[in-house]
Amino acid sequence: MSFELSEEHREFRASVRDFAQAEITPYAAEWDRKHHFPVETVQKMGQLGLFGLTAPEQYGGAGGDFTSLCVAIEEISRADQSMGITLEAAVGLGINPILTYGTDEQKQTWLPDLVAGRTLAGFGLTEPESGSDAGATKTRAVLDGDEWVIDGSKQFITNSGSAITSLVTVTARTGDRPDGRPEISTLIVPTGTPGFVAEAQYDKLGWHASDTHPLSFAGCRVPRENLLGERGRGFAQFLATLDDGRVAIGAVALGCIKACLEMSVQYAGERKTFGVPIGQKQGVAFQISDLKVMADAAELLVYRAAALKDAGAPYQEFKQAAAVAKLYSSEAAVTATRIATQVFGGYGFMEEYPVTRFYRDAKILEIGEGTSEVQRMLIARGLGLPVE
Repeated sequence: MSFELSEEHREFRASVRDFAQAEITPYAAEWDRKHHFPVETVQKMGQLGLFGLTAPEQYGGAGGDFTSLCVAIEEISRADQSMGITLEAAVGLGINPILTYGTDEQKQTWLPDLVAGRTLAGFGLTEPESGSDAGATKTRAVLDGDEWVIDGSKQFITNSGSAITSLVTVTARTGDRPDGRPEISTLIVPTGTPGFVAEAQYDKLGWHASDTHPLSFAGCRVPRENLLGERGRGFAQFLATLDDGRVAIGAVALGCIKACLEMSVQYAGERKTFGVPIGQKQGVAFQISDLKVMADAAELLVYRAAALKDAGAPYQEFKQAAAVAKLYSSEAAVTATRIATQVFGGYGFMEEYPVTRFYRDAKILEIGEGTSEVQRMLIARGLGLPVE
């Protein structure tokens, strides 16, 4: 199958890049320094239609393909990963669960504002003692009459406590299965619900402009009809959601790699030592050549996985491609930022240069939406190896 970007995709890429260069690049360093979540810029992304790329027209979306979303995420991340992950999480983790598993009423209630970028939604899966082992969820929800009563906590939740966050979808134990395993379901918890608190923003290594909070639930009551999808299917629903997210994280990483390549080529052509540009030195030029290889390889893997998604490929084939794309791209991004920082030398250690921000931001790519270790486990299982 072909997974080359169409002319329409390329034209769309150019429009998103123009937006990012005008609305994000000039301000990203300040947002990073101040740990500021730029609500107005996020809503401008909504006005551009970025949050509605894959949503049906009936909810205000464009009804487009997954590849277009990856293009947008890549270009936004090329300017700033914090804004790239805001877009990725808003669509992949915020909109998609409701769009895929929600009732007609739930979709009509929440999607129009989410698709337009007027509001955001969070994805409450990770807990203090269950990250990669999401099946160890301890948050509980008990049905009391016509209401679910939720008690527990979540952590590292993106887009969960901003001024425009409207809801968080939360996984919780709603009982036990006959085999003794927990029954995990998903509930929609609107912002402002008594007993639901978005705690203080994290002080993170990177992604300073991304909205990320721990969440707590204490006697938090939501209506029975806030169950998202089938009772007991929450774990399976979120695993499927993460497969799309892994490709999208790959797109964030790809934007990072391309930014490192671009910055390094420019700097190596301008910076002189011993009377010549440093790009004339093999020690520098060869490392930048490696960046080009990383960028091309990551691009092929990410857009191959996106094309499989758009083509409706068998689930296991797409799942394997998503894990491969996420694993390679995220680890390559971390390496790319190290190389770029080395190319810049002492200046690469100074916050006035964006390469420093990219260096700090990249590490989480190997952790979020499934660690590198989890990706290797999934790939090995896809090869028929019974790894644990």
